[in-house]
Amino acid sequence: MFINRGQNDKNMNNIQVLYDEMMAKEIISNRILSALPLGENRDIIIVCIGTDRSTGDALGPLTGTFLQEKLLRYFNVYGTLDQPIHALNLAEKIDEIYSQHHNPFLIAIDACLGKTESIGKIQIGEGPVKPGAGVHKELPAVGDMHITGIVNMSGFMEFTVLQNTRLNLVLRMAKTIASGINRAHLRLHYEHSILSMNQQHSRENTI
Repeated sequence: MFINRGQNDKNMNNIQVLYDEMMAKEIISNRILSALPLGENRDIIIVCIGTDRSTGDALGPLTGTFLQEKLLRYFNVYGTLDQPIHALNLAEKIDEIYSQHHNPFLIAIDACLGKTESIGKIQIGEGPVKPGAGVHKELPAVGDMHITGIVNMSGFMEFTVLQNTRLNLVLRMAKTIASGINRAHLRLHYEHSILSMNQQHSRENTI
């Protein structure tokens, strides 16, 4: 199962928000936009890590499926319920992304375990996630930035805890993350549209 234990909770670059807070989607959107390498001509890749074989670990592929349905123009989505990215294919998929995209900027999405009082919180921050760290798997770190959802408590019997995580919580967290990313995309699309219109007006004025 792909999780981490929320090791980066104390990183000052991280933002935490409960999935059902009123401003959660806006907070996620703003944090993503503040980190994107705009103007650097880099492909933006959303890497949704996890498997639907474990309820708690389904956060990533659920989020990827919701995003895929939105047909995002400026973001490329990898990792869905149909085509999950998990322990057996992670390295292969990362190699595929780097071979098919120009200087990609990766946003990794994963489930994690944490303190009981942190369950339901979404963390957004710079740097990669370390999939499998919470269940003692050695897997490559992924992402230039990350979004992780604390789906249950850590400390003991992690595999069992993940299997017994409530699907309702994971589903609602995935919807919040996907909606936040979609808001960031809509704002990016608006900015691109305004820039295109300004460039068109400039060309018309020079004729």
